[in-house]
Amino acid sequence: MPGVFDTSCQGRVYPPGEPYEVGREKIREFSAAVGGGPGDGLVAPPTFPIVLSMHAERQVIDDPALGFDFSRVLHRDQRFEAVRPVRAGDRLSVSVEVLAAATVDGNDVLTLRGLVHEAGTEVLVCTTTSTLVSRGAEAGA
Repeated sequence: MPGVFDTSCQGRVYPPGEPYEVGREKIREFSAAVGGGPGDGLVAPPTFPIVLSMHAERQVIDDPALGFDFSRVLHRDQRFEAVRPVRAGDRLSVSVEVLAAATVDGNDVLTLRGLVHEAGTEVLVCTTTSTLVSRGAEAGA
């Protein structure tokens, strides 16, 4: 069970994990899952970086020092700012920054920014922003 939510974590940066190689089949699977046509799998839909971002955000969510209760989470907001399209063959990595952490009306609110780069470089491909709300116990199950 997570501890007390640490609202002082704002500004904390979590380093990128292993690079993710974008495959044509993964692009096709994602396209089908979001209701698009399969296409040729060469260019990913604009929301494809969520695949990488959510994986990278796990290190934040799983950080015991943060104390964020993911079992009670509602996904409040998700935004994407693409610099260029994601293509099959790209090797990408994501670092995650805690933009905001607050307790509002008994609910813990966490906003994370994922910087999706070409692996091993500072070349930005996309920025993702996620806002998660962990409902307070009095909100019910």
